[in-house]
Amino acid sequence: MQAEPKKSLVGEEYEVEIGPVAHGGHCIARTDAGQVLFVRHALPGERVVARVTEGEEGARFLRADAVHVLEASKDRVEAPCPYAGPGRCGGCDWQHAKPGAQRRLKAEVIAEQLHRLAGLTPEEAGWDGTVVPAEGDKLPAGEVPQWRTRVQYAVDASGRAGLRRHRSHEVEPIDHCLIAAEGVSELGVEKRDWTGMDSVEAIAATGSQDRQVILTPKPGARLPLVELDKPVSVLRVDEKTGGIHRVHGRPFVRERADGRTHRVGAGGFWQVHPKAADTLVTAVMQGLLPRKGDMALDLYCGVGLFAGALADRVGEKGAVLGIESGRRAVEDARHNLADFPRVRIEQGKVESVLPRTGITEVDLIVLDPPRAGAGRGAVAHLSSLGARRIAYVACDPAALARDLAYFREGGYGVRTLRAFDLFPMTHHVECVAILEPVAKGV
Repeated sequence: MQAEPKKSLVGEEYEVEIGPVAHGGHCIARTDAGQVLFVRHALPGERVVARVTEGEEGARFLRADAVHVLEASKDRVEAPCPYAGPGRCGGCDWQHAKPGAQRRLKAEVIAEQLHRLAGLTPEEAGWDGTVVPAEGDKLPAGEVPQWRTRVQYAVDASGRAGLRRHRSHEVEPIDHCLIAAEGVSELGVEKRDWTGMDSVEAIAATGSQDRQVILTPKPGARLPLVELDKPVSVLRVDEKTGGIHRVHGRPFVRERADGRTHRVGAGGFWQVHPKAADTLVTAVMQGLLPRKGDMALDLYCGVGLFAGALADRVGEKGAVLGIESGRRAVEDARHNLADFPRVRIEQGKVESVLPRTGITEVDLIVLDPPRAGAGRGAVAHLSSLGARRIAYVACDPAALARDLAYFREGGYGVRTLRAFDLFPMTHHVECVAILEPVAKGV
């Protein structure tokens, strides 16, 4: 006999007390019946009316938006962005919280993930419990840092550019994104007709005047004539292969960090906040303290940001091996690091390439894995190489905590951890953990 379909609870409203923040940009509450709600647009300690946006009877949890605030937190502010709020743009999570409160919420999430997944207190992780704003980002409530140097606009049925609503393909048309960097805003993407396009990505490089748009056409659509308010290179995504092709201008942008210029090809990874690359290089190098003659690994190396910083510091007698899976990023890394004869970049997945290198011993390791983390297998291999110190750069505190637990199995403990608010107004946060071997019996 077929089971009765469960009743959807979307649209149901519950008056609830908001509990602690959870990883993902929402807070936890419970209905009178004990069902867990993940509530967006709320803050801990508030009393709100929460309207269900996803879920059904008997589900482990429901997703909801706070649509009426009955008792507000002292940390609540009016969202500076007119497109933020229940059912609106999904790009920001914490527009309704004071900047200092946002950083405290992120710190609470990091602490909770470290405790739950790695069994570590902040003290045991060598962390002072704070999330530090990027230089220039400490602004009063009501002001928003313009930090996003790469913005992926979705295009609605009428050809208007906008941003997607939370957990939805629906487009929220906008006139201006408050967190977009000035170099993105000045292109005027939102004012143009993008009929036939599925998305428009706008990129404004840091340290150069390079501007780029990457167009993804709908199937069979022709590219529009792109006339924006500033000079810009245009690329398009091939609908069949997903490859990116140059239409006109440079197929890359030039990014500046650590005193060097880096070529970043279309679709290549670069930190989005204009201060992020320098902030992270400084944190990693201060943690590792490279010495002349060191042998170092830069894993998930992208276009070679950390490999170049390491090569600068280990000198002519040192050596650096970078490993990166993206073909175009490897080409860029080799170009960017061509003046370092003792740097080698290999293409492929870390867990496949590293064993093939025959390397059994290194002095230093940097890893900046994708959001899912490095994983048990890769961490076990890294732990066997005897590195004096390891720097782990993480954009997801849950993945970081899981991998720290694996490193502990391999004999490495956390010496220091630092957290940086490189994604203001969102729930994302960047961490740098410095690990070193733990003495036997400790």
